[in-house]
Amino acid sequence: MEKEIKIKYLNDKIEKLTYIDGKSDWIDLRSAEDVDLKKGEFHLIPLGVAMEIPEGYEAHIVPRSSTYKNFGIIQSNHMGVVDHSYCGDNDQWFMAAIAMRDTHISFNDRICQFRIMENQPKIIFNECEHLGNTDRGGFGTTGKQ
Repeated sequence: MEKEIKIKYLNDKIEKLTYIDGKSDWIDLRSAEDVDLKKGEFHLIPLGVAMEIPEGYEAHIVPRSSTYKNFGIIQSNHMGVVDHSYCGDNDQWFMAAIAMRDTHISFNDRICQFRIMENQPKIIFNECEHLGNTDRGGFGTTGKQ
């Protein structure tokens, strides 16, 4: 089922988002400025877009698989989450990045990607003394393969 999302480009020179049918359900985002970072520096990299996500949905922003290889940056919060209420004309999306080496990111470089996900259903926690299942042996017990 298709969902319509309003998008505002905050820079008239940023490349428009494209969705490649059948290739991936992640959509690339681009740097909306030239960025020079020294090793260890933090920067909120503007992505040049604001969107109105439908109520009941959120966007997950993560690095592309080549982001570290190409630019030597990691996303400081490991995944950005944009909820549907972050939808104003100036609610630009950003990638929170830390440089692991000196690097340069150019305007329009593809640095991260996003997908739209349905919100988690409401959870009711039912406290109990025993879960009634067999223990797997604890965290990390499956060993190395």
